[in-house]
Amino acid sequence: MFALKSGQAQRTDAAMPGVLGAWLSAPHFVLPRWLRRPARVAARLGSGDFTPPPFCATIMTAVFLGASSLYGAYVGGHMPAFVQAVTARTGFAVDEVRVAGHYETSEIDVLERLELDGWTSLIGFNADEARARIAQLPWVEVASVRKVYPDALEVRIEERKPFALWQHGSQLAVVGEAGNVIAPYSGGRHAMLPLVIGYGANGHASDFIGKIRQFPELAARVKGYIRVSERRWDLRLENGITVKLPEAGEDEAIADLLRMDRESGLLSRDIASVDMRLPDRLVVQLTPEAAVRRNAALSERFKGLKIKPEKRI
Repeated sequence: MFALKSGQAQRTDAAMPGVLGAWLSAPHFVLPRWLRRPARVAARLGSGDFTPPPFCATIMTAVFLGASSLYGAYVGGHMPAFVQAVTARTGFAVDEVRVAGHYETSEIDVLERLELDGWTSLIGFNADEARARIAQLPWVEVASVRKVYPDALEVRIEERKPFALWQHGSQLAVVGEAGNVIAPYSGGRHAMLPLVIGYGANGHASDFIGKIRQFPELAARVKGYIRVSERRWDLRLENGITVKLPEAGEDEAIADLLRMDRESGLLSRDIASVDMRLPDRLVVQLTPEAAVRRNAALSERFKGLKIKPEKRI
């Protein structure tokens, strides 16, 4: 048995080329399994016993050209485009886009921000950059973009909530509860939002409207909230009356206003404004028509009270 092994070892060593044979015939040296086949091929090449397969030169040339092209694309920065082109034509082109959570945002605007060209590969598609582009849309507060292999994108949107319409100058915009401008006003269902008017009104609207809503009988009659000099508020009622509230003590002024309305129907009369800015008096301004009628009534009243002079003989 020992002689047989020795003979096999001698024949194996003889078949190895010089340097490689000495390296592989070292005592107790065993190559890893995955290196044994390449080592045998290398040994056969060195001894001249290896016959290359047909078209080997063609295959090696194609491999060399392919590797050179890949390296050139990598060095020139064209690798992403190369990956896109290859993977899109092997079944990974984006073929479906599912958008959810959009009510104010147009689906067309979302698709434009995805920047798909018909041959966009899902593998090379950058979901983070697309999410950042979608988040720049006016109504979008939070956006997420998820790849669904092999050929779909899923977009989920959380939109900002409109709170009021803000008129400043000739511009009209939809604002959030914090006063941030969301988008220009374009009509539709936003027409039912509270209207705040004046510079700085958007930033203080949430607190003041919340205060007015504590008086439901007044809140139901308010058509607009007007910020004056960024210090105080006027209320424009649906019948055209303007209530001028003081800079301080708004709650007490509103309570007095509602008390007078319950007692004498103040807010249902033919008046133009109720001025409550002075703490010790209430000033009521009549409409032009009511003022004419009042002056006419006073004239008639004074005519009836006029005393004729006596005749003296």
